[in-house]
Amino acid sequence: MSLFTGLSGTDATSPQMELAVKPKDQSILEMVRNAIKRKNVILAYQPVMHARNPERPAFYEGLLRVVKEDRSIIPAKDFIDVVETMDLGRILDCLALEMGLIALAEEPSLRLSINMSARSIGYPRWMDTLNEGLVLDDTIAERLILEVTESSAMLMPEIVNVFMNDLHQRGISFALDDFGAGYTAFRFFREFQFDIVKIDGQFIRNIHRDPDNQVLAGALISIAQQFDMFTVAEHVEQKEELAFLQEAGVDCVQGYLTGRPETVPIWKEEETSLEGYL
Repeated sequence: MSLFTGLSGTDATSPQMELAVKPKDQSILEMVRNAIKRKNVILAYQPVMHARNPERPAFYEGLLRVVKEDRSIIPAKDFIDVVETMDLGRILDCLALEMGLIALAEEPSLRLSINMSARSIGYPRWMDTLNEGLVLDDTIAERLILEVTESSAMLMPEIVNVFMNDLHQRGISFALDDFGAGYTAFRFFREFQFDIVKIDGQFIRNIHRDPDNQVLAGALISIAQQFDMFTVAEHVEQKEELAFLQEAGVDCVQGYLTGRPETVPIWKEEETSLEGYL
């Protein structure tokens, strides 16, 4: 199971689209394309912790990274907006899914979320990757969470809804990422039936002393609870933020306070530490 094979010659961006890209972004496209050719696309794993027990992970998020020729690691936020509307974005979604499925097959105790764009719905290679990965282990589907950003979901809400219903029947869960940052129509929010909502970090920052964020985050938590959705507060970086969120009833927290993204996850570290004893 490897999507890297055969991608070295992939022309992921049409000439017409290349002309529309700003000169500044041309270098980003080339960086991403070269990383795929060199098989230098990886996942970093960040824990999502139970709010009441912030040392206990509920699941991990697999965050896409590309590795440049100088070995520096570039997070998705630095390139994803440039490639999002292109075939290159679809290939990255496929690679992230492939790596996540392999991790789930290798670690039976792992529950993992993988990001995808709604634009990848209907992309044949993405669905082929999912189907191939699910046969690796009968438990993978129930341990896989697909994260879709709010803005992406609203591009094609009816299609997203059908897609989610189909994969829910196979045991896969869904998370709405960056909740509150986009423009979700609440009639669609009710119909989507996301299992998890991740409250955007802009509403979490300094929440312990920002009355506006307290009101806004409280409203988002109440909406999620009304629809029986699990809540995750993103970008938690201060102990005071965590304490406030615990009192507010958030289910889980994610951020540098409770765990940074690691390219070598804790279960791999444990394997490495045992090698000298085997």
